[in-house]
Amino acid sequence: MQAHDLKFRKSSYSGARTENCVEVADLPEGAAVRDTQNRDLGMLAFPGAEWSALLRVLRS
Repeated sequence: MQAHDLKFRKSSYSGARTENCVEVADLPEGAAVRDTQNRDLGMLAFPGAEWSALLRVLRS
């Protein structure tokens, strides 16, 4: 799956300042993350279990 095929949204964990934003897109079995300022550098894809574990850590 290519980044241009996904619907990215600004992460709620990103700061209010636009230069420190991360965008997230849902994948069929996980999530993709990219840097707002460097979209052309690609994305990181995480399997569902890893993404869930990351969110649990961020929330605690």
